[in-house]
Amino acid sequence: MSLTLERSAPAPGAVPRGAGAGRQVWRRLRRRPSAAVAAAVLALLVLLALAAPLVAHLTGQDPNTYHDDLVDSARGGVPIGSFGGISADHWLGVEPGTGRDLFTRLLYGARVSLLVALGAVAVQTAVGVAVGLAAALGGRTADQVIGRTTDVMIALPMLVIGIALTAVVPPDFPRPLLLVLIIGLLDWGGTARMVRAQALALRGLDFVDAARLAGSGKLRIARRELLPSLAAPVITYAAIKVPTAIVAEASLSFLGVGVKPPTPSWGQMLSSAQTWFRADPAYVLLPAGLLFTTVLASTVLGDAVRTALDPREGSRLRVGTGKERTG
Repeated sequence: MSLTLERSAPAPGAVPRGAGAGRQVWRRLRRRPSAAVAAAVLALLVLLALAAPLVAHLTGQDPNTYHDDLVDSARGGVPIGSFGGISADHWLGVEPGTGRDLFTRLLYGARVSLLVALGAVAVQTAVGVAVGLAAALGGRTADQVIGRTTDVMIALPMLVIGIALTAVVPPDFPRPLLLVLIIGLLDWGGTARMVRAQALALRGLDFVDAARLAGSGKLRIARRELLPSLAAPVITYAAIKVPTAIVAEASLSFLGVGVKPPTPSWGQMLSSAQTWFRADPAYVLLPAGLLFTTVLASTVLGDAVRTALDPREGSRLRVGTGKERTG
């Protein structure tokens, strides 16, 4: 007499398995014009950030070269000319006080901001998934200990701790890597909570029971059974956390504890622009506009990915056509 256990239906938010799953998600994303626009904006920003050295070479500008002849020393360093010193050589003008080319500095700043954000999200996702699975598959005591630890991590003020850590870390330690570790290791609590809740819902399903009866250990069950079904919520949550990480990096750089000069970042540029917003508004609006555009595009794309992976859950942003809202 043999016992046959059938695999139950995937839990809500699970990615369908098989070759057709990717095509289904791609087809749903293509029906959302907002997702296409957001993806195009982010792709352009990433491409320009990666090509920053090439663009600087083609334009003949360097992000760290001073041009004293392009600023009016009698007025405290205000750029000479209209709109922040825009010219054929300096497409977006120059930086007040130094005369450095603003276009190339924005491109190099995009490299730092995007690299730190993506690296921090990768770290916090890896830690959050590991902690969440440990809480769901561990015993009651382990779940309670991990749960209280997660509560403490969520309650910690990341900016205050980030400022404290940057004060004690040796100055020669790479600042982008330090920001990745600070943001990633202090902001995994939400991911851990989400993974724990999803794993607890999956743990009682038939396919997990079948793997357990077949002699699979907890590590194998987590790797072979739970992780594939957790892909959708994890990817969705990671996409939504990208704009949060971008803002966190900009905030730390704005407070002067992020990337150190002369390496540019958008937050650092906003910090130095505080004293110039009246004399040269473009120096404030350009990095602020790029930061706002990146955060908005990341949020819209993350929401679109979430809805495409789990079409039963409607969009939070409701951006797009009426057809995609009902389909």
